[in-house]
Amino acid sequence: MLPREELLKGVENRDSVARVIDQAQQAIKIWEVVLTDFLSPPELAEIQRVFNRLTEVQLVVWGGYPQAERQRIAIARSELPLDQSQVSLVAVEIAGNFLFDTASHRDFLGAMLGTGIVREKTGDIIVLGERGAQAIVTPELVEFLSMSLKQVRSVPVKTQQIEVTELKVREPKKKELTTVEASLRLDAIASAGFGMSRSKMVDFIDAGDVRVNWKEVTQASSQLKSGDLIAIRSKGRLEVGEIAVTKKDRYRVQLTRYI
Repeated sequence: MLPREELLKGVENRDSVARVIDQAQQAIKIWEVVLTDFLSPPELAEIQRVFNRLTEVQLVVWGGYPQAERQRIAIARSELPLDQSQVSLVAVEIAGNFLFDTASHRDFLGAMLGTGIVREKTGDIIVLGERGAQAIVTPELVEFLSMSLKQVRSVPVKTQQIEVTELKVREPKKKELTTVEASLRLDAIASAGFGMSRSKMVDFIDAGDVRVNWKEVTQASSQLKSGDLIAIRSKGRLEVGEIAVTKKDRYRVQLTRYI
């Protein structure tokens, strides 16, 4: 038996983590691969942190393409073979002429949820501008969506399955920069990386809008390290790269901002 309550101590996404622990318990019991629904980046990060302590089970995470935000987890006993191909998902195309009525990510998601499906069954949505969008979903939704999803905003659409290899994924835009700071405090590094004042960054941190490695951080003085990922709601992400100490004992930090 997995130490359920011990694993849940201090977790932020308690319901999601508890559900996956129960699924892992099932995977151990039945000696088969068990799949979660799609999970958000904060949920995925916390689940992976929790399961890193365990040797009884293994996880494989996949969302259809390498940069996917929402992903499913395949869980199996450590003794069993497990790879990406066992994470079951499919891609659908939502095609229509959006030239005169542009639809956003929110519009496509709203139309999908409006058919009665739940968010947990949908992965990423890739908006293609005037041609519509592509979405990643659980396999059992394909037939339902092809029959039920007929309109997004004012535009009639045709929804059909496509190969995952047909996804038109854009590489994220990124900007490389270097900053020299007196410390590795979150407010100092993040304000430099996002190009805003330190006081404005502190406001974001105090409001709970800043996550480090997908975990909410409310202390401006939190120390960062190489490899950390900083995300600010509606502002994008910032990755901390190589850190070097200068002759004046300051920190030269390489940063990558994803826009």
